[in-house]
Amino acid sequence: MKYDLIVIGSGPGGYPAAIRGTQLGMKVAIVERESLGGICLNWGCIPTKALLKSAQVFEYIQHAEDYGIKVKGADADFKGIIKRSRGVADGMSKGISFLMKKNKITVINGEGKLGRGKTVEVTDKDGKTTKYDANNIIIATGGRAKQLPNLPIDGEKIIGYRKAMTLEKLPKKMVVVGAGAIGVEFAYFYNALGTEVTVVEYMDQGLVPREDKDVSKELTKIFKKAGVNVMVNTSVESADTKGKVCKVKVKNRKTNKEETIECDVILSATGVTPNTENIGLEALGIKTDRGLIQVDEFYKTNVAGIYAIGDVVPGAALAHVATAEGILCVEKIAGHQVEPLDYNNIPGCTYCSPEIASVGYTEAAAKEAGYELKIGKFPFSASGKASAAGAKTGFVKVIFDAKYGEFLGAHMIGYNVTEMIAEVVAARKLETTGHEIIKSVHPHPTMSEAVMEATAAAYGEVIHL
Repeated sequence: MKYDLIVIGSGPGGYPAAIRGTQLGMKVAIVERESLGGICLNWGCIPTKALLKSAQVFEYIQHAEDYGIKVKGADADFKGIIKRSRGVADGMSKGISFLMKKNKITVINGEGKLGRGKTVEVTDKDGKTTKYDANNIIIATGGRAKQLPNLPIDGEKIIGYRKAMTLEKLPKKMVVVGAGAIGVEFAYFYNALGTEVTVVEYMDQGLVPREDKDVSKELTKIFKKAGVNVMVNTSVESADTKGKVCKVKVKNRKTNKEETIECDVILSATGVTPNTENIGLEALGIKTDRGLIQVDEFYKTNVAGIYAIGDVVPGAALAHVATAEGILCVEKIAGHQVEPLDYNNIPGCTYCSPEIASVGYTEAAAKEAGYELKIGKFPFSASGKASAAGAKTGFVKVIFDAKYGEFLGAHMIGYNVTEMIAEVVAARKLETTGHEIIKSVHPHPTMSEAVMEATAAAYGEVIHL
């Protein structure tokens, strides 16, 4: 059977691409070796948010008296929390199955590999291989946890994010290597439930080192106050996992001082590696660079009819990026007039507590780009809604070009800010200026007022500071 489009991988890049293909009149098949929805729905975005919500609820209960409520004898049922998370993931995966049927997409279960002449060879669980023909093929095979040479993941003492979601019991002590989004989310989760957590970060800025410096500094301060041991500008030299406890040798890169940290388990959270091995790239001569497939602005590889999106191509390994790339790629295949994706207007969100959300230039990057800046900052301690919600930590920081008023970027840390960043993404897409934000009436009392107030602060018009 021949298809107009075969998508290899059903994650947040693959399945939206397949659906968009059917919407545009294509005959589509999707190949998946495990569960529909890929890592995001089954082992990433969705189940981790379920875990984090449980931790947040537990924290609420522990601080219930702050809200005038007395609660006695609350305990965190670790196995129950894990079970709920898996249930949420299973439900979402079933939802993708429904969407495949609704859109008449053929689901092919098995390991997909590129064949010659625009074919996909799929090997099922019994070892049987079947060939499928297609006019166009999209590689959307995603990524997996990156492994450091001196920190090999064994699934027992040294684990990746997948195992961190299904541990059988709550560890007493954990070392988290890497302070990006994955690292700080799990550090928050385990610390909230009572694990003694140490975060080791190679870069020197602080936690979430790719965020704006002010956000990084704020989260580092909050985590330390919550009891997390934060070690920045520190490298992991070795890990001894032979005994009952793990012994992690770390070195401060500034002082060269070494020390050994004992723990029950080590979580390696140092990034993502693309799943580009064993899918037939070399045989077809598809160009790669450090494992990433090289594509043009519409995700076409150097081989006609073969495309790649998501974690297997250069760029941020984010679910919403993969979705946008997949839809754009299919629309281009269908002959639509489309614009390349603006990667400088991609929001990033981290779901620890407090949450972090950002888009556009950091202050440092804007200065490096040569802009003259107007910067405004509004702390949630001055927000009526934040005070009422008991969530006064954090702030909104906005950055504008002083000459033309261009909205260069926004950086937020606080309660529910991941729901607020879309306003800035839309504003930047529409080329909104600072004064237009100030004159856009925001509802009161809301957390989102902080965007307007921070903008007003940038122009010397702030009311509530």
